[in-house]
Formats: sequence, structure tokens, C-alpha cells
Amino acid sequence: MPFTSIIITTYNWPEALEASLTSLLDQNQKNFEIIIADDGSTTPTKTLIKKFQANSTISIKHVFHDDQGFRAGTIRNKAVAASDGDYLIFVDGDCITLPSFIHRHQQLAEPNFFVPGNRVLLSKKYSPQVLSTKDPLHKKSLPFFLYLWATQKLNRYIPFLHLPLGPLRCLTPKKWQKAMTCNLAMWKKDFIAVNGFDEQFQGWGYEDSDLVIRLIHNQIKRKEGRFAVPVLHLWHKENDRSQHDENYQRLLDRLSQPNFIQAKSGFDQYR
Repeated sequence: MPFTSIIITTYNWPEALEASLTSLLDQNQKNFEIIIADDGSTTPTKTLIKKFQANSTISIKHVFHDDQGFRAGTIRNKAVAASDGDYLIFVDGDCITLPSFIHRHQQLAEPNFFVPGNRVLLSKKYSPQVLSTKDPLHKKSLPFFLYLWATQKLNRYIPFLHLPLGPLRCLTPKKWQKAMTCNLAMWKKDFIAVNGFDEQFQGWGYEDSDLVIRLIHNQIKRKEGRFAVPVLHLWHKENDRSQHDENYQRLLDRLSQPNFIQAKSGFDQYR
């Protein structure tokens, strides 16, 4: 199994980050490190991270830059530069992982492939309850998740089923849609080859899609993580989407330029 770096992005939501880190530290294998990509959080987040660092047997690194608006791609590039793993798994700091999450991602790892997982959304009403009670959702059983779905506390149940799909996972090698950094894995060398996230994408939107499109342009294929590596996603308000149109146009430009592989403003700034 490849030594793995978990890149977890956060911004001023320490309660969610605590739930996310707790689930990661309860993984059923320990061949990984955690890099917290902090997009400019204030003291409560820093204090929480220090507490986890002091009590964890897993290496936890805190990569921080000042708050200058939504710069998720930039802080992820900096986090990868601080990583020691050969394999990268990107998650968000509002996502809770099941105990088999990292191990199953590592089992899916294959040269020349990236692996997007999927997410199950917790409801607006139930998410604050999970955080206030510190209920360890990652330790719950499948019947419990079925109950949550039946009571409309989460939007789907099917993703929790683990299916050995084998070659069926590779049927859509050039599909870039629905590959998001709340649950996305790839080899570090492939990330570096495309120069990581393009920091021209400022504000919310499409920096992860752009990364995946350039991986595909570089002959890295998609391997589905569905029915193997779901995450539980805590509800939150939508981020500011004022730069959506500009970012979407940039994404369309990428799609029309199959020879565009390396980000012009990317990872190489931090090597």
C-alpha cells in the first residue's frame, strides 16, 4: 500500500474539522499522514489543530496562509508541497470518513489513474446535532445509516454499499464531471506533472474540475470510487459564487485545449 498524504482543506469551522480529524484518526490502518490546508482560519482552528497534533500518533502538519478570500487551490498546492506521501487523497474539513476510507482508497490506487469518490449529504437540521453532540458517525453501522436515510437526515443510502466492481470502475476514463476535492485521490507524481491546481481560479468553483481535465489531457484515466469510499458531508451554506461565471469560462477554455496540461500558476511555486 502506498504511503498516503491526506490533504484536508479547512476555513474557520473548527467544529467540523474536529469531526473530520477524529474520523481520520480512527482509520483501520495507519499508513498515512495528515496535511491540514488552512485557507486563513483564526485562532480557534489553530488551537484545535495544536490539540490534535499533541495527542496524535499520526503525523499532522498544519499548512497556513493569510485569509485573502477563497484560495482553496493555492493552499492545497502548498499542502502537497509539504507532504511526504506518494499518493494523495483530497478531502474537505466538513467531511467525515468511515474507518475503511483510506485503506479502500489505497486498494483502488493504480498507476495512471485518479479515483474520485462520492459523498452523502447530511441534512441542514441534522448536521448541527452531529457537531453539538460529537456523535461519532464514522463508527455507526449500515442499519444506522439506513435509518438516517429513512428519516431524511441524509440524502442517500446506496453509496454505503461496498461493491467489488472490478473493471467496471474504468468504463469512463475521460469523464471529468463529479470529480471533486471533497473526495479525490491521485498519485503525487501525476499531480506534479500537471503542476497541481491552477491558481488562476480565484473564488469558489471549478479548480478541482480543471485539475481533473488536465490529468485526463495527460493520459491519466478515471477509476470510479463509487461503492467503495463514500464520505459524509456536513451541511453548510453555499460559498460566495460571485466568480462562478469567470471560472466556468476558464474551464470551458481548458476543455477546448487538449494540449493544455500544466497550470501556468501552480504547484511549482512551492517546490
